[in-house]
Amino acid sequence: MPLTRIVVQVGRSEAELKILSDILHQTLVDTFHVPPDDCFQLIDEYPSKRLVVNQHYLTGKRSSKYTLFHITAGKPRDQMTKARFYQMLCDRLVERMDMSPDDVMIVIQFTNPDDWSFSGGELFRLPSDTELS
Repeated sequence: MPLTRIVVQVGRSEAELKILSDILHQTLVDTFHVPPDDCFQLIDEYPSKRLVVNQHYLTGKRSSKYTLFHITAGKPRDQMTKARFYQMLCDRLVERMDMSPDDVMIVIQFTNPDDWSFSGGELFRLPSDTELS
């Protein structure tokens, strides 16, 4: 049950934002084994002066296509799974959107099931035989 904030600079078309969203979700399904209908995303757009990012920190050069994926997930993944996710998401964005790998930043945070309430003010609890996305 990941929740993702996709942060971009203002100026992307609705079609581009849809592709970003679709690529992210399909990559979560393919690598994190998230159920296909488990999609919760927030797309945040900021003017260039409100998206303050060092253009060279730990990378080549970021451009106006810089995109941050901040993922909150309910089940920890091992290092190999995360590495595969990072690489697959970046590769797909480069291939389908002609983005530079320098423009892709990903942060993942993991939570416990009781850190979520999906509705009604109810504490989320996993059925004993269910795995968390």
